[in-house]
Amino acid sequence: MWVVPLEQLPLWGPSTDEEPRPKPVLARPAKLRLLITVKAAPNPSARYGETVCVGALGIDPPWTGWIRLYPVHYRDLDDDGKFHKYDIIYVDALPARQDQRRESWKPIVDTITTERHLASRQSRRNLLDPLVEDSMCRLNKQARDDPSARSIALIRVADISALQVKRHPGWSAEDRRKITGYLNQLDLLEPAKRSPLQAPRFTGAYRYRCADRQCRGHQQTLWDWEFVALQRRLGQLTDPEAEEQLKNKFLTQLCAADRDVAFYVGNQAARPQSFSIGGVYAPRRPTARYRLHVN
Repeated sequence: MWVVPLEQLPLWGPSTDEEPRPKPVLARPAKLRLLITVKAAPNPSARYGETVCVGALGIDPPWTGWIRLYPVHYRDLDDDGKFHKYDIIYVDALPARQDQRRESWKPIVDTITTERHLASRQSRRNLLDPLVEDSMCRLNKQARDDPSARSIALIRVADISALQVKRHPGWSAEDRRKITGYLNQLDLLEPAKRSPLQAPRFTGAYRYRCADRQCRGHQQTLWDWEFVALQRRLGQLTDPEAEEQLKNKFLTQLCAADRDVAFYVGNQAARPQSFSIGGVYAPRRPTARYRLHVN
């Protein structure tokens, strides 16, 4: 049976302090060393065309624990600045002043450099397994009681009843205004015509129970970059065929019985009580004893 070394628990384990850690106030940017855990699907931006919210784990003191980077205009990064899930990167950033969530930082995107990709599954487990929590129910309650409560977590999944895949309704009126504003910006130095961000073909949502014994179930939208990227590769398939492929990847494969499944969850600044899923953490179990059941 795989065991987490005890010496990691005080540094990486979920905080048990009654008082939340205050958001830092810095006069100059800090250099963060981060393990990338989530790249959310891009959203329209009037300034950049599209922006991406990135979830990460700070792995060098004093900036350890969950960190959110926003906005990241990923499309405009040069090749040296582009990063992938489970890359270790460096970035200069400041705590986001207009975001009450204490994990939120505003990155200086042209300082992003990639150190390496953390390819070893065991190395990932050493860092991430001690952070897995049992109760999405408790996280929801904390957010309802205190808008400045923790806004990022890695939640263990007890069982999954469905992955609902539906046709995307299209961008909202506000998103369409952002896209129009971006396209109407004139820049004589741009060599190519600006292109609008296309809405995903589908939305996805997991229905599941967390490992809290009193859990009655959760339904949360999946905003994983990989979920949208797979849709684009399935463009030649019919809707039913594409839905089948998405469910095969994100339910049958990732949430199989031989995997320890947990969801990277985060809330919204405007609606701190609303959590969604940014990605799936699903390492294979090191024993033959399967815990997760997909109904």
